[in-house]
Amino acid sequence: MKDERAPGRTALYMPAAAVLFLYVFYLLAMNFFVDPGAETFRSHKTDLGRPLDESVWVKVMGVHVAFACVAIGTGFVNVFSRNHATNRKVHRLNGYAYVIAVLVVVLTSGYMAPYATGGKISSIGFNALNMIWLFVTAMALIHIYKKRMLLHRKWMIRSYVFCFTNLSIHLLTFALHRVFGVDYVASYTAGLYGTIALLLLAPEALFRLRKNRSA
Repeated sequence: MKDERAPGRTALYMPAAAVLFLYVFYLLAMNFFVDPGAETFRSHKTDLGRPLDESVWVKVMGVHVAFACVAIGTGFVNVFSRNHATNRKVHRLNGYAYVIAVLVVVLTSGYMAPYATGGKISSIGFNALNMIWLFVTAMALIHIYKKRMLLHRKWMIRSYVFCFTNLSIHLLTFALHRVFGVDYVASYTAGLYGTIALLLLAPEALFRLRKNRSA
């Protein structure tokens, strides 16, 4: 199969992998060693509509973070490496691992959604985000089963960007809260909905850019 990647993509693979490794290391260190109880994050969860069982929430959060890291790693390998061309079996197994990780992340997110910072409006946003992620991942699966390789790759990219939901939310929250002085809860809610829009638009902008370059 012809390699569809841009000429400079191979050169960028290792630096990108290194950055992702550092990001995953940061997530694991922060959530399991530096602040295993997520006390700083939980301190913003006020006026919840239902009681929060902190011990259960922390355990679910741990599973959520762990499988998010699995999704980041497996997704990166399948989307950006050559293993789909050189070893289809590895690519397939890695893809299944990615899908399972996404399902676990979505399920644990569904449990935590009612306790989201920002209340009901944030809960609705997280549930919507989860359904979108499941949909785009399912579309990637459907296309690979039908041997539509190009469409499969595009839908996988659409799915993979959702691995960075947490990063995007916190960057937008930081900008709104620290830079512009917006209340933290309002910043977090705005960051959530801004992230949904960003993650939906970013792949389409990438596809359009690549199309214009190849025209």
